[in-house]
Amino acid sequence: MASQWIDIPSNDGKSFNGYLALPPAGKGPGLVLVQEIWGVNRHIRAVAEQYALDGYVVLAPDVFWRQEKRIDLDYNEADSAKAFALVKAADAAQCGDDVAAAVDHLRGLSESNGRVAVMGFCFGGQLAYRAAATGKPDTAVSYYGGGIHNHLDLAKEIHQPILFHFAGEDGMIPPEAVNRIRDTFADHSRALVFEYPGVDHGFNCWGRSAYNQHAAALAHGRTLQFLAENLN
Repeated sequence: MASQWIDIPSNDGKSFNGYLALPPAGKGPGLVLVQEIWGVNRHIRAVAEQYALDGYVVLAPDVFWRQEKRIDLDYNEADSAKAFALVKAADAAQCGDDVAAAVDHLRGLSESNGRVAVMGFCFGGQLAYRAAATGKPDTAVSYYGGGIHNHLDLAKEIHQPILFHFAGEDGMIPPEAVNRIRDTFADHSRALVFEYPGVDHGFNCWGRSAYNQHAAALAHGRTLQFLAENLN
């Protein structure tokens, strides 16, 4: 498996970086992997490599590049304070457009077979949802996407398959928010919503105290099945 940072052209004539991880076979379906608020850090790079080993050409874009390039933060108090300041100052719609630009770029790489999914965690989960609403990715996966329930007007633009993972004990995304999302997508025949009881926001991240191996493994398996069914 090979990995490197590459340049991605933005829709406004600029460029930003993304971490590209290639599968051992060298080619495969594409997956744009969208960071949490701590940047394309060691955890997100490891997740990119995990999915590359699953056979995907993975591109993790730097979504805070307009504020500061190549953010790489840990989960301690000081770095988390900076991460929350960055997301508070971010323009989510513009970040979503940048993710959509990453989808376009990945689709055009010679290593990609032309089919591209987008998957994000936390703030990245909302950005994956926003990118899906542009119609550019072939499918989307959102892990505990914060704020989606406040932007359900975008749901009518999402026609491709979409998978949502939510934590049952998530204080930032309460059950009523999950229910609103589930109800909004009730008539979408290719939308799936999974809840994981007894776990908190961030359960997929082994660098955070909320990490839960069982829920993370279960969600990973469901995601692999979903991607295999919808990218081939």
